[in-house]
Amino acid sequence: MSLPQSYQAYRRTEGTAPLTIEQVTEKLPPVKSHDVLVRIHAVSLNYRDIAMLDDTYPQPCLPRGIPASDCAAEVVFVGSEVSGFKPGDRVTAIWDLTNLAGTEEQSPEALGGDVDGVLRQYAVFNEQVLVHLPDHLSWEEASCITCAGTTAWNALEFPRKSGTALLQGTGGVSMFALLLCIAADVQSIITSSSDEKLDQARSLGPHVRTINYRKVANWEEEVVRLTNGRGADVAIENVGPATVKQSLASLAQRGTLSLVGFLGGLDAEKFPDLYFPVLVKRVTMRGIVVGSKIDQQALCDFLAEKKVSLKPLIDAVFPFEKSKEAFARLKSGKHQGKIVITL
Repeated sequence: MSLPQSYQAYRRTEGTAPLTIEQVTEKLPPVKSHDVLVRIHAVSLNYRDIAMLDDTYPQPCLPRGIPASDCAAEVVFVGSEVSGFKPGDRVTAIWDLTNLAGTEEQSPEALGGDVDGVLRQYAVFNEQVLVHLPDHLSWEEASCITCAGTTAWNALEFPRKSGTALLQGTGGVSMFALLLCIAADVQSIITSSSDEKLDQARSLGPHVRTINYRKVANWEEEVVRLTNGRGADVAIENVGPATVKQSLASLAQRGTLSLVGFLGGLDAEKFPDLYFPVLVKRVTMRGIVVGSKIDQQALCDFLAEKKVSLKPLIDAVFPFEKSKEAFARLKSGKHQGKIVITL
């Protein structure tokens, strides 16, 4: 078949933050024997994509890199030695191209940060970093799996069959985690400063309890009350140093605190003394950086099993030509669920 010679993409601009993105024309690289050429149909955004533009991301990123890590794509051509994929397959790439089994120790190659991301029409990947997507999801829904979905799966220690999960905020990871809890019949408590967003969260399914942290300043006490004095078995910490102490106080004995985000910044002066709370409750603290290919494939298998009962929540969909508007919507903080760009 005749392969495209070039394609459209977006790259981060250079200069002083805040940066923006600009549309560019890219040359298609050669497809090697173990490579797969994919046509990208949808891309979903994450907070890190904004943080890189605002110079608040805690790690270095590729100058003028192509942003975004999450996509849903269609295989259009495979190299001569590829055995696990064929043209027409629905696929996505893993977030960190080096994290296959979760035991690797080499430096990460995270899409959209360390290496070029997926906000482009075509991409070439080695077959080992691709995962088959569930058939029942639309392109837009499937594009939400890589970062938000795999992070939620890993942070919740799924497959989980019991207990209570505390989810901070109503962004992409927390809303995906909420859907996983609902599908697995796991109790969940989700927080927000918006009653409207909390009402929507409750409407998604049973066993969803909510806390408006603007109205309930000591929300960790409310978590304990809602769990009859026991506390949550796992908490997804999205804010960072400003709320870690409260998250720890909300946990049950031998609970798990999954450190996922840094929405409240990473000011070291705000970091609380954690030693005694962790020691007394025998808490496990886990740093979550998305997950491995094994995690992502397990999530996709779970989604395929649950089918229609579990679909990622999408806030808004933008065409490729309005990618800047999609970034602006994410930065506004008014979204609930994922922001998706279609190509």
